[in-house]
Amino acid sequence: MGFGQAISTGFVKYFNFNDRACRSEFWYWSLFTFAVGILTAIIDGQLDIQVTNVAFQVVTFIPSLAVAVRRLHDIDNSGWWVLIAFLPILGFIVLVIFWAMRGTDGSNRFGTDPLAEDPSANQPFGAPA
Repeated sequence: MGFGQAISTGFVKYFNFNDRACRSEFWYWSLFTFAVGILTAIIDGQLDIQVTNVAFQVVTFIPSLAVAVRRLHDIDNSGWWVLIAFLPILGFIVLVIFWAMRGTDGSNRFGTDPLAEDPSANQPFGAPA
């Protein structure tokens, strides 16, 4: 899954907490929200307001949570594991390890393998689709 497709999937599956998300979908979404979050914070700092960044964070909170849960589903873990983030430092480390793990090959209790549905996701980086 490419960068643009990951962003559009994040918004299309805005309230979808049931499926699976491959690593590229999760990490591209994370890169997008981080980069745009920094950009909106800079804009707000220059304009001496806090509207742009807050609006972006509000708009992307639910889809970010949804893609994190779907990523946990891909490794056959419950989405409730996101709550471990409330444990300072350790919770974040555990989640990063989970999010970096390879997903379950084939179907699991949360659905079909997202890489099997997208043949281009199996291509090496930089290879033509």
